[in-house]
Formats: sequence, C-alpha cells, structure tokens
Amino acid sequence: MATVILVRHGRTTANADGVLAGRTLGVRLDQFGRDQAARTGERLAPVPLVGVVSSPLERCRQTSDQILERQPGALVTTVEEGITECDYGLWQGRTLHDLAHEKLWSVVQTQPSAAVFPGGESMATMQARSVAAIRRRDAEFESEYGPDAVWVAVSHGDIIKSILADALGMHLDLFQRISVGPASVSIVRYGPNRPNVIATNTDSGDLSWLRASSPGADAPVGGGAGPEAPQRLRS
Repeated sequence: MATVILVRHGRTTANADGVLAGRTLGVRLDQFGRDQAARTGERLAPVPLVGVVSSPLERCRQTSDQILERQPGALVTTVEEGITECDYGLWQGRTLHDLAHEKLWSVVQTQPSAAVFPGGESMATMQARSVAAIRRRDAEFESEYGPDAVWVAVSHGDIIKSILADALGMHLDLFQRISVGPASVSIVRYGPNRPNVIATNTDSGDLSWLRASSPGADAPVGGGAGPEAPQRLRS
C-alpha cells in the first residue's frame, strides 16, 4: 500500500498575529515558518518521494518548495484544489480573539459536523472533499508506482485534522482532539482492510525507515517489531 505523508505548512505572518487567514491570497511564511519548513524538508530528504501534492495557497507551495529542494530528481509540485484551506467565509481575516466571542465558535469546538461558516462552507463538506482528494491521489500514486510509493500532501491544519479523523475512524465531532502543528508530519497508509495511521503531528525524528517496503495489509497482532533502526544507530 502507498504511504501519504501529510505536512502542514510552516508558520505564517497570520498565524503569528492570531488571524484566521483562510483563503486570503499573499499570506506567506514568516522567517520562523521558513525555518520550520526547511527542517521538515531535511527530515524528508532521505525518503525517495514519488510526488508532492500541495494546496494552491502560497504558504503551502512555499513549504512544498523546501521539501522539493532536498529531493533528488526532477519532482515538481502538483496543485490539488481538494486540499485547499477551509472556506471560512465571513470569518476569514478576523482575529481568533474576536471570533471566540461568536456563537458559532462553541459549535466549531464541540460539534464541528454541524458548523457552517457564514458565507463559506460547512466543516462536513471540508472533510468530505479533502478526504476524497487524498484517497484519489493515493490510489493514483499506488497504481503508477506500486505499493511502496511514498508521497507528500502539503495542506492546512483543519484539513489534515479532518483527514486524520477519517483515517482513525473518528466522527468529525471528535476531530478537535487532534493537534496538527505548523510544518508537522503525519503519516497514513490506506490498505484494503482499513487505513493505518503511522504517526501524527511529529516535528522531529528520523524518517529514513520509510525507504523500506511497506508492511502487509493485516495489522500485526501484539504490535509487531516495528521498523528497523536507522543505519547510523545500529551497534
């Protein structure tokens, strides 16, 4: 089965200012966010990726560039509208401090499946289109490159949380229990029996073990032996 690495974009100027950027154009990584994206690119450098798919928004494409710069070969970023940021409608561009006083805020926190942003989309629609896009792309990469294919999708916090919730079999109303930090790495494999969530919200650690062949479709009873230690750590 193919492996998708879900990467959230690095920190932006809007993140630092506590503003809900949404789909606002021209929102870029700040220097801290560029450093975060570079570190993520370094983590992924030992992994031979077959593709990088990105939200069309600039902050995700900047993060994708940091990943591609550290990959051999001639990979390019493929833009995927299905994993673009949630359409927050009239909430877009407002501060989180201000939005916390809105009645809808508590719905977003406790029952996101019922949340519809004024002038925007519902969180249920957001999840449906992003999960569909990831599963479609994953099937395409596996069909073209085989079950050991590893690819990256660079997207946004709520988008990745909703994809992870689906992979974990969680109702959308529970997705606020998941954290996805800037430039974090989460890993999912979609098998014939069920998705397998390998990691969530990691911002450090060796990923070279992803070069090994993917495991079988069945979950190992008792947990299995796990991946081998990186070469430099073996005694």
